[in-house]
Amino acid sequence: MGDVVQQVLSAGFAIAVAVAAAGAYFWGTNWLLDKVLASSPRMTSGEMSRRDGLRSAIRPWLFLFPSLLFLSVYLVYPVLETFRLSLFDKTGRSFIGFSNYLWAFGDSNFQQSVLNNVLWLLIVPALSTGFGLVIAVLADRLWWGNIAKSLVFMPMAISFVGASVIWRFVYDYRGEGQEQIGVLNALVTWFGLPPEAWITIPFWNSVFLMVILIWIQTGFAMVILSAALRGIPEETLEAARIDGANGFQIFFTIMIPQIFGTIVVVWTTITITVLKVFDIIFTMTNGQWNTEVLANLMFKWMFVNFDYGRGSAIAVILMLAVTPIMIWNIRRANAEEGTR
Repeated sequence: MGDVVQQVLSAGFAIAVAVAAAGAYFWGTNWLLDKVLASSPRMTSGEMSRRDGLRSAIRPWLFLFPSLLFLSVYLVYPVLETFRLSLFDKTGRSFIGFSNYLWAFGDSNFQQSVLNNVLWLLIVPALSTGFGLVIAVLADRLWWGNIAKSLVFMPMAISFVGASVIWRFVYDYRGEGQEQIGVLNALVTWFGLPPEAWITIPFWNSVFLMVILIWIQTGFAMVILSAALRGIPEETLEAARIDGANGFQIFFTIMIPQIFGTIVVVWTTITITVLKVFDIIFTMTNGQWNTEVLANLMFKWMFVNFDYGRGSAIAVILMLAVTPIMIWNIRRANAEEGTR
């Protein structure tokens, strides 16, 4: 109990110091700016106007500077350093050019990881978004819809590792003839069928792992799409009903086109999450039985084999795979803002 209190007090002290430091920084920099570029009665109106304009131009950068500093230190620098390491050998001392990239595209484990990532990209975003949309539409028609939404959203509160531990018990296999504690094998044996080691079955084991991420991300998709659906004018839906449109026609010809932009945003957000998926693979299989993905492969080369060159090369490839999707998503969002 004493350790917990000590940790709480330490955290509170750290927060207080950080808030005080931030306040002191913003007050001090603004005071210094006003002092250095202060206007004087002896100045002409043009000089005073220029000083006022200069202060107005500099002031926003004073507020942005801490963010830009931390962004550079914790994002820009690591990206540049990772790319530099990818051009060197495993020790990071001998320059070998693009040899690590040539190795990666010729390595069978890397090829298997790329194939698995493609499968994850095809299945997880589509099913998560689809299930989220269907649940959002159906839940709004039920009196207990908010309870259903809460239950579906609940996995979002669980970490990927925590969710993986839960699903390990779902897929658990104890061998034929032994008592099965896994939910799936308990059901299978109840129907008189032999139990299976589900996460060792090629191809299907990757699908079983995808189910975990779909279970988590469906709640995210449901919440965002539910909010978008409520933005559809009720008059439009009522007019469609008066014209004789049935539920399916309203769903596919009115609802989906109206919220298509939101659907795309949800899909791309889940896609980026899928490209970075690591925790589930590491916890469930650690890449065994042909379930390897790029993030887990990068971790192995970097922190298990201590080959910084190859690990960095995989990290750069993964970053390049994510970047186009992020750029496209940002451009689409900016385009939608411009049309409003």
